Amino acid sequence: MMNTQIIVYTTSSCFYCKIAREFLKRNNVAFEERDVLTSPAFMREMEEKSHQRGVPVLLIGDGIYVGFDRPAIASALGIKE
Repeated sequence: MMNTQIIVYTTSSCFYCKIAREFLKRNNVAFEERDVLTSPAFMREMEEKSHQRGVPVLLIGDGIYVGFDRPAIASALGIKE
């Protein structure tokens, strides 16, 4: 697995956030989760990086992935499906 920082902006009620977390865990990908509803600072940070307010947003190295785009995320992480 690659040695890249991965940040996932989520909310506790988001279905696709749950799927994204499960996908990363199932593939043994370490990530930092940032709940944008519990932290206005995380919300501002996510908006500055992605230019929108929808979740999930995954930061993988320099890449920004809005929503759970499984093929793109798997490719960015070098996961063969």
